[in-house]
Amino acid sequence: MLFWLGVVAFALTILISVSLHELGHMITGKRFGMKVTKYFVGFGPTIFSFHRGETEYGLKLIPLGGFCKIVGMTPQDDDVAPEDQHRAMWRFPVWKRTVVMAAGSITHFMLALVGAWVMAWSIGLPNIDLPQNAEQTRSAPAMIYVADCIRTSLSDTATTECVPGQGSAQQSPAKAAGLKTGDLITKVGAVAVTDYGQLTDTIRASAAAPTTFEYVRDGKTATTTVNLLPAERRPIEDPKGPISQVAVAGVSWTTDQPAVITYSAFGAVPASGEFNWYLVEKSLQAMARIPEKIPALWNSITGDERDPDTPISVVGASRIGGEAIEKGVPEVFWQVFISLNVFIGLFNLLPLLPVDGGHIAIAWFEAIRSWLYKRFHRPDPGRVDYYKLMPLTYAVILIGGAFTLLTVTADIVNPISIFK
Repeated sequence: MLFWLGVVAFALTILISVSLHELGHMITGKRFGMKVTKYFVGFGPTIFSFHRGETEYGLKLIPLGGFCKIVGMTPQDDDVAPEDQHRAMWRFPVWKRTVVMAAGSITHFMLALVGAWVMAWSIGLPNIDLPQNAEQTRSAPAMIYVADCIRTSLSDTATTECVPGQGSAQQSPAKAAGLKTGDLITKVGAVAVTDYGQLTDTIRASAAAPTTFEYVRDGKTATTTVNLLPAERRPIEDPKGPISQVAVAGVSWTTDQPAVITYSAFGAVPASGEFNWYLVEKSLQAMARIPEKIPALWNSITGDERDPDTPISVVGASRIGGEAIEKGVPEVFWQVFISLNVFIGLFNLLPLLPVDGGHIAIAWFEAIRSWLYKRFHRPDPGRVDYYKLMPLTYAVILIGGAFTLLTVTADIVNPISIFK
């Protein structure tokens, strides 16, 4: 029950944020004197509507977004009454059109900032200084977590607790040597190590034999002898790669920094800004990697294990939100909500029709082109003909629709779970 309540709650928060996106367009358009004739939440058949002034407000049956109708968004719009010609959106200065079209994305960014601020002083924000993936972990200081027990065979798939003497389970060599979680390893044998990647590479390349480890604990340097064991492992950079026998010590990476940081209401202001900028950078990187993730998405539908780094749809995000509520970790719910708002805000600013960024790009293209023509004493070429851009617009819609269908299907057939 909690899972489905979480799914519905997350879907509702997304619907509200998209509705506020359209509200941003409407409010700024009205403030500048543009004529807004419709503001609806949802699509499809109308459930109810009412008029206030010149605008019709209402709710539609399919709760998958919303829309705001501003008269004369393009010069080719043929539904502008003669008395409204001066209020057609395309006739307004470029900076006003930019503000109106960007207002939706700005609303998403504001929601993300407010959400991060509340999260920062209530349940805390993730520590963004910690490594976020295997590549960053490799470059982190060689501070270790010491396991009590390790399995030396990958064919030992026991799901019970690792107990030395059962199957391939043995006491961790690092544990037996007296190393402790939090120790900073500085040398393995004769090889100095400066980060965790060098530590793991050096251990694996060593002989499975007693090896001297130099470490720092509480600011003091000491040494101990670790009896490295032979074990079956796959390449660190390729978890699905071939199995080989390497030396292991029974250590993994750890840190003395907290995973979550809680701030005061005042300190949460800069922290929420920093966290959102971090999400902007990650979102831009994720968008750049979307084409290379499509094969993995397709393979996850046809039977492969789902890569947790592949894109998700609103369906997948809602599932994760439901899991977060079910498992009692609301911080995950809000972090996904914040991240999704940042991503949607950025996506809508892409310079492609039919998203808002496409209209902004055309407005500025027209302004710059007119300025250049004026500088060269040539007649103003006028406005862009949107009809000539329709093939490109349809291509974007087709590709976007196919990608959405792919992610939704993957989220239904082989969803990502962050609690596996």
